[in-house]
Amino acid sequence: MRVPGIICASRSLLPGPDGDRSLEQVVNVATLPGIVEASYAMPDMHGGYGFPIGGVAATDPAHGGVVSPGGVGFDISCGVRLLAADADRGDLMPVLGQVMNRLAAAIPRGAGRGGIWRLRGAGQLRHVLTGGARYAVGQGHGVERDLLRCEGGGAVADADPAQVSSRAIDRGLQQVGSLGSGNHFLEVQAVDEIYDGDAARAFGLRPEQICIMIHCGSRGLGHQICGDHVRAMEKVMARYGIAGRPGLPAGDGGRRQLRPREPAGAGQHGPARFRPNGRR
Repeated sequence: MRVPGIICASRSLLPGPDGDRSLEQVVNVATLPGIVEASYAMPDMHGGYGFPIGGVAATDPAHGGVVSPGGVGFDISCGVRLLAADADRGDLMPVLGQVMNRLAAAIPRGAGRGGIWRLRGAGQLRHVLTGGARYAVGQGHGVERDLLRCEGGGAVADADPAQVSSRAIDRGLQQVGSLGSGNHFLEVQAVDEIYDGDAARAFGLRPEQICIMIHCGSRGLGHQICGDHVRAMEKVMARYGIAGRPGLPAGDGGRRQLRPREPAGAGQHGPARFRPNGRR
């Protein structure tokens, strides 16, 4: 290991001896060339393709740092949001079953096509790619307040849809506003305990408050974009003396031998049963 591995979790949250490989993956990330300070893992960590999901690391190009296009998972733009509801646990419990049934009926999830936003065609999806959340709000999918709580207002200033293949556009066209499969979820939670009062007030959270945590996938669009660019890298790696396929070193001390990429496809690691405890 070139740097320490730091895991931000209580002992009870750590995977057991028969659990996934996330602890081993924290160690593997710590062997990367040019890694800065530490290989970090968040409380929700679980096994990824190379990094653990919930793993964080930075590398410095001036010291041999690397770029890993398939480090955590084989897609881009997955994300987690927490929605604070104007209701408490006591309000929800009498109707919890009804609420969960309605959510299950209303939310598109699983593999394949299906989303709540029916786009008019590829041109409108390109507007989504450049305008991001602001374009969605302008089309009635959200409110202005949502943008204030998104990094960069929910868009990337130099986004270039010309770099996105027609196959990626086609895969994403019917999936805008869907949850995904695998370890993606929507979960109704309640705030059990407040650890940082100032932070809780800033986020508008209080004990017993109901919150909705959403872990949304990047769907076929993001998976295809990453796949397209990884294949482009594979074609030129030999030119730079890099063997293997894009991924992470498997505990090799950071030699220029890349770990083979895992087979493509959703559900590679099964439906990870990640369920946060709702404490914020």
